[in-house]
Amino acid sequence: MKIVQITENKKQFLDLLLLADESEIMIDKYLPSGDLFALYDDDLKSVCVVAPINDETCELKNIATYEKYQGKGYGRALIKFISDFYKNSYKTMLLGTGDVPWILSFYESCGFELSHRIKNFFTDNYDHPMFDGDIQLIDMVYLKIDL
Repeated sequence: MKIVQITENKKQFLDLLLLADESEIMIDKYLPSGDLFALYDDDLKSVCVVAPINDETCELKNIATYEKYQGKGYGRALIKFISDFYKNSYKTMLLGTGDVPWILSFYESCGFELSHRIKNFFTDNYDHPMFDGDIQLIDMVYLKIDL
């Protein structure tokens, strides 16, 4: 397994980024200034984007694993890598996600804890209803981890 930082032609990973954020307009807001990492295990399995918030905080804006490779530890490995990568640069990493029990459980198992929520984020910022499975995404739930 190898994780590399991608500094050029980040949009080549758009198909995978769209699995975690289905709005290319939203991705275009954080991809240019964010750090993109790609995890390879023979071939591409996962990507993530981390963007600075301020001098002490960064945000995991997007993390996605191809569906056929989900549940094999690639997302967890990527989170461990970026946590180590940023521990000397930032104090805290945030991430925002939908209010979906299995997703929240995954992030909590990676060491994240609940921080705050933004009411109606998905209904206010996307031009159509957003769903994860049969759960409609309404509020953005923020989690944090101390680096």
